[in-house]
Amino acid sequence: MAYLLQVDFKMEGPYGEEMSKGFVELAQSINDEPGMIWKIWTEDAAAKEAGGIYLFETKETAQAYLEMHSARLTSFGIQDIRGKIFEINEPLSMINHGPIKNK
Repeated sequence: MAYLLQVDFKMEGPYGEEMSKGFVELAQSINDEPGMIWKIWTEDAAAKEAGGIYLFETKETAQAYLEMHSARLTSFGIQDIRGKIFEINEPLSMINHGPIKNK
């Protein structure tokens, strides 16, 4: 069973194209995280919020990533990090074209 990790936090920026250019190395490194299948980056510049939706192979790898990522964000001065892990109902998600695929 795959697990979804939802993370969001307040962030001053950058956003948009500047974020896309500035976080390339970080994005590439996330691909090497144990159990990570995919990530969708999220941002709302007007609300000054950013985060991501991740799919992990196991609950344990999702939890380990959340702990590591929260510590990394805290080291950047980001506070009030919200993270939630959800089980995925794969049969219903597949009906709605959910991107639930292993690497």
